[in-house]
Amino acid sequence: MTRKTINNRTDIADNHFKKLSIQVSLNGLSFCVADTVTQHLLISDSIEFTEELNPITLKEELAQLLKKNAIEHMTFNEVVTVHRNTLFGLVPKSLFNEDNLMEYLKFNTKVLANDVLAYDEVENQDLNIVYVPYMNINNYIYDLFGEFTYMHNSTVLIQSLLNNQNQDQDTVCYVHVKDVQMDITVLNQRKLILYNSFIFSTKEDFIYYLLFVLEQLNLDPATANVKMFGSIEKDDPIYQLCYSYIEHLSIFTPSIPQSIKMEKTFTSQMDFTLINTL
Repeated sequence: MTRKTINNRTDIADNHFKKLSIQVSLNGLSFCVADTVTQHLLISDSIEFTEELNPITLKEELAQLLKKNAIEHMTFNEVVTVHRNTLFGLVPKSLFNEDNLMEYLKFNTKVLANDVLAYDEVENQDLNIVYVPYMNINNYIYDLFGEFTYMHNSTVLIQSLLNNQNQDQDTVCYVHVKDVQMDITVLNQRKLILYNSFIFSTKEDFIYYLLFVLEQLNLDPATANVKMFGSIEKDDPIYQLCYSYIEHLSIFTPSIPQSIKMEKTFTSQMDFTLINTL
């Protein structure tokens, strides 16, 4: 397992005007704390697991991570939790019924009868995201901090990319890489064309899923604008393989929310989704 830590904590225990953002997945955990008055990032830490955990062990790892950073006894004026998994589905608002959440997921997602389902609304889009949150994690965070907000990773990712794109920008395929999950978002003029996530184990899996998405949208790999970001660089074998198929491939550097002040050296260490919850 690997860790990354950022620590600028100056009198953090005495500052009640703080926001805590936590991202949880079976492959890793990350969190950050920001001062909501000065808008400075105070502390961030993350851990990646060498193999996928179960939700019970994940909760134990989260408890250790928060304890290690003395987070569990702090006071926050806002707490946000992001659930990162592939247990989700996109439903147009015009077809959405809150009483039918299970129906939206049961045919393409492994959902158990006792799973609690939730949904998010994507701003300025005719779209709701139905998903399975890790309820044992939610219960643990509620016990620690009281009322908090939770959402799915796809909600934050889609909204943040929409905010990054210009109104007149042509079709762009964004590929976010984190652990063994790739999130593909295709936008055209700030409209969502497609969003999907895939779990991959080899670089061949990766290029297969990416080319499959392009094919389904009738996008030519020779002309499609594909931008990768997250845990990937140009010297990565995955990038090199994709570049042999996709001519207009580049590394995307998302802009940091203007409300957050952080050192430039930290931006490469911070998860895109986590930053955009602050």
